[in-house]
Amino acid sequence: MQKRYKMKFERILGNGRLWAVMYDGDVVNILEKTFAQWNDYEWLRAFFSKHVEDLASFFHITDIDRAVFDTVDDANDLECLILDIDPAANLDELFRPLENTRISEVLLGREKAKGHYTTHSSWLRLYAIRLESGRYIITGGAIKLTATMQEREHTLEELKKLNKVRDQLITLGIVDYTGFVEYNEENK
Repeated sequence: MQKRYKMKFERILGNGRLWAVMYDGDVVNILEKTFAQWNDYEWLRAFFSKHVEDLASFFHITDIDRAVFDTVDDANDLECLILDIDPAANLDELFRPLENTRISEVLLGREKAKGHYTTHSSWLRLYAIRLESGRYIITGGAIKLTATMQEREHTLEELKKLNKVRDQLITLGIVDYTGFVEYNEENK
């Protein structure tokens, strides 16, 4: 029997199209926590100092201060895009399959949303489970400086969280948005 992963879900958009996981022991949901990190200059300096080789090899940037400022700008744009999204906007245009080779929809698909930085490709990623078209649960986020998530511990951890949340939803019998809403109503 699979171990249950303790978590709650918080509605991000009033229309119920976007949710975020609140992991056991956290006081804020993962979306708030991720954006707080991406706006924390000290945290970002420490992160880029640790990963400066990845930053240089993949993005050809060696200036840590530039990476910090680019991250804060991109994070603010991405946060505004998500939180101020028009109620009629299509979230399927923001979230894409995690696997670049996936060509069909899958049950509780693993998805990603990228920032849209203009000077260089964005390294910001939000990870989510697709409940159905236009309805997502954010499971985490990361600064991705390598080609695959498996190459670094911090992105591998996000992949593990994504898989754990998906597996937990399936264990709970949640396979679509209707089941998700019913579960949340029963577990308030």
